[in-house]
Amino acid sequence: MIGRLVVVGLGLIGGSFAKGLRESGLCREVVGVDLDPQSRKLAVELGVVDRCEEDLAVACQGADVIQLAVPILAMEKMLGRLAGMDLGQAVLTDVGSAKGNVVRAATQAFGGMPARFVPGHPIAGSEQSGVEASNAELFRRHKVILTPLDQTDPAALAVVDRLWRELGADVEHMQVERHDEVLAATSHLPHLLAFGLVDSLAKRNENLEIFRYAAGGFRDFTRIAGSDPVMWHDIFLANREAVLRTLDTFRSDLDALRDAVDAGDGHQLLGVFTRARVAREHFSKILARRAYVDAMNSNDLIFLAQPGGRLSGRIRVPGDKSISHRSIMLGS
Repeated sequence: MIGRLVVVGLGLIGGSFAKGLRESGLCREVVGVDLDPQSRKLAVELGVVDRCEEDLAVACQGADVIQLAVPILAMEKMLGRLAGMDLGQAVLTDVGSAKGNVVRAATQAFGGMPARFVPGHPIAGSEQSGVEASNAELFRRHKVILTPLDQTDPAALAVVDRLWRELGADVEHMQVERHDEVLAATSHLPHLLAFGLVDSLAKRNENLEIFRYAAGGFRDFTRIAGSDPVMWHDIFLANREAVLRTLDTFRSDLDALRDAVDAGDGHQLLGVFTRARVAREHFSKILARRAYVDAMNSNDLIFLAQPGGRLSGRIRVPGDKSISHRSIMLGS
């Protein structure tokens, strides 16, 4: 039982976290903090929180857990205010999608990373926003990545881990740098491409014709361009180094694809499209939990053999059988 949970920022993520834990009965009291009077009123009326406060210091009095669900570039200011308070043994955590930025801000605000601060990031959401979009089931069967540091208190980590699992989330622990690289590739880059494509097409003189005849594929690909622009502006600035590395790699691959189209290289195009389709099918199975996925703790190994040469030994190929047997046959 958590005595008092304080959730700062009652948007989709913060509101869903608060509502889910309030309904779970794991917390004696769930307190919300938000600057918007209408959001505070709705949060209580919709059963998202037990009560809501405008003043952060008032809300955090006697708190056992404080969840920061504010925009990522507002995190620095919020941490600075918390650093000036007596928080007792309260556990701090957050939901920011760029963990390096959060860790740097916390270290600067507190003069060192607090032992009871557990950085976290739920990989869930929708194009809806605001406290009225709060959904107690939002995190069920979705990944939540916690990025504890060497100095993180194991007891604090266990508390945050338990809260997310109570919401039905699949919790994993990861290093801060690794998290930012992974999310730059799987979340931040797709959003950047969707925003960029829609903006590019909308600026053309013939944009009405383009959008009038767009099919379902265009709608599906550009769906995430309907996300909150301010939130994503903050994310890209906060994680810009990892985003730039991922973007540079993608740009090189895109240039190669352009060269193949220009040269009429059907073999190259077919290879890219086939690999992408197989990867997408396997990815879909992972999401549906129908694929074999196992963590590989050792470094990747590359075996090189000359034609007519010989390889012996055991090669372990992770993946479902539709993928792994092809790898083994092609390798043979």
